[in-house]
Amino acid sequence: MPMSRAIRLCPGLMIVPPNFAKYRLVSQQVLAIHREVTSLVEPLSLDEAYLDVTENAWGEPLGVDVAKRLKAAIREATGLTSSAGVAPNKFLAKIASGWRKPDGLTVVAPEMIESFLQQLPVDALWGVGPVTAKRLRAHGIDRLVDVRTADPEVLRAAVGGMTEWLQRLACGEDDRPVEPNRPSKSSSSECTYPEDLTDLGRIREEIARMARDNALWLGRKRIVARTVTIKVRYSDFTTLTRSHSAEATNDPDEVVLRAVTLLEKTEAGRRAVRLLGAGVHNLEPLGGPEDADNIDGPQLPFEE
Repeated sequence: MPMSRAIRLCPGLMIVPPNFAKYRLVSQQVLAIHREVTSLVEPLSLDEAYLDVTENAWGEPLGVDVAKRLKAAIREATGLTSSAGVAPNKFLAKIASGWRKPDGLTVVAPEMIESFLQQLPVDALWGVGPVTAKRLRAHGIDRLVDVRTADPEVLRAAVGGMTEWLQRLACGEDDRPVEPNRPSKSSSSECTYPEDLTDLGRIREEIARMARDNALWLGRKRIVARTVTIKVRYSDFTTLTRSHSAEATNDPDEVVLRAVTLLEKTEAGRRAVRLLGAGVHNLEPLGGPEDADNIDGPQLPFEE
């Protein structure tokens, strides 16, 4: 759940500061295990990826057996549990992967697709968040399968140009392939603090640290970014982002300067701060087209 809700439910919650360097290291370990089994691995984030295991290094004919072996390999290498969803397409696999967490394994065989879909609420559809789901439910569209027979005009009013795409998903149809070298659009990190930050100097130091980490990531990838973004969440959970776009760079000092300057457009230091984040966006290859494949890999998304 979002940190803001967790704190509302448990005001005395002990918050453990994140360790993104460690998360990245373990993520790389897990991705390496995935790539030993299939070259068709599409990372979504630090802890999630799609795999096409139709053909795999183990010669396993069944996806469920590949998933079991992968889960065992990840546990042996990292000590961590993992959850997997095995299904004919990405949409169904994504939902299945979260079905029995933690340490889950859910299989949606072709003959089970319809019964699986019948269990899902409408907000299981991609792009349908709480606000859209509320609008749809106001029109009697409570379940995912209700989208199939819904008035197209009602759907368009709620989801716009996504109407036909959501109707296909509601039928369990998703023909998107696993794309192993999908370009990253951004990289970012954030931290929720055990105690609110009130000292502007400390806030600047935290933003500078995150921005420098992002710049070093750009340097390792041999890419540059045109946009630097910061995120600030105040103690009342009001959240805002500020961005600045200029000539693309991966120079740590320049990225830090842009990020710290953006703080002037916030009330940080005058209002207590619960969370800070910094990121780089609008990425470009550093050395021209031959380096374009370097714009890949997991990223740390800003999560509301």
